[in-house]
Amino acid sequence: MPDDPLAGFERFEFNDGRWTREVFRIGEGPAVIVIHEVPGLHPGVLDFARDLAGAGMTAFCPSLFGKPGKTVTRGYAIGEILKNICVRREFSVWKDGRSSPIVDWLRALARRAHDECGGKGVGAVGMCFTGGFALAMMTEPAVVAPVMSQPSLPFRDRGGLDCSAAEIACAKRRFNDEDLSLIAMRFRSDTLVPSARIARLKAEFGDRVEVIELEDADAAPGQPMDPHSVLTLHLHRSVPNSGTMKARDRVIAFFRERTGA
Repeated sequence: MPDDPLAGFERFEFNDGRWTREVFRIGEGPAVIVIHEVPGLHPGVLDFARDLAGAGMTAFCPSLFGKPGKTVTRGYAIGEILKNICVRREFSVWKDGRSSPIVDWLRALARRAHDECGGKGVGAVGMCFTGGFALAMMTEPAVVAPVMSQPSLPFRDRGGLDCSAAEIACAKRRFNDEDLSLIAMRFRSDTLVPSARIARLKAEFGDRVEVIELEDADAAPGQPMDPHSVLTLHLHRSVPNSGTMKARDRVIAFFRERTGA
C-alpha cells in the first residue's frame, strides 16, 4: 500500500441536485462504482479499487461517511455507526421493503460514469452496510453488474434485502430480459449476514444469483473484527490461492465481462 492511501486517485465532487459527495476515481476503461463499508473509504477499499484499475476498469469510489483514507479501528467503526449512520436521512437501516435514499445519488453517479467511460454498462459493488445498494441500483439501466459483498442490512429482518419490492421486481425483469446476474458473498460464520438473507436471494433470483460463501480460514488474520469484509479487510492477499483472493478474482472477471472491459 502506498504511504498515502489516496495516491493516484482523482478527487471530484458530484451533485445530483439533492446531495453533494466526494468521489475518488482511478483507472481507465468501463466504470465500476465501489461503495465502501463502515466506517468509510478506508485503505482496503481503495486497494480493491486499484485492483479494478489494474484490470482495465475505472473505479469510482464515493465517500458517503467517515474520513477518506483513514485506517479502520473498532472504535472508528463504532463511532461512525453511532455518530452518523443511524440518524442521517440518507440511510434506512432498520426496515425491509425500502432502499436508502442515497441510492438515488448512486444511480445518478452511475449514469455519469457510463457517459464518461462507455462500455456495455457499469458495475456496482456494495459492502456490508451498503451491500444491498448494488442490487437497488439495478433500476438504473446503466448498471449491469451488481455485487453484494457481506450485505448486512436491514438489521431487524434477517431475511430482508434492503430493497423495495419494485426494485427487486425490476432486477428480476432485467436479469431475464438482458441475461444479467448477481454475485453475493459472505463468510459462513458472519452473523451480520444471516443465512436467511442468502436463502432469500436464492428464492428471489434462482440461478441468476451466484453465491460465494467462505470459511474463516480464508480470511486474512490480525484484523480488528471477525471475518466479515470479503474484498477488503479480510482479503488474504499474501496467499494468492486463498478463498478470498479467488472471490476477488471472480468479481473482477464478472465486472470485466459485463462492462466490456
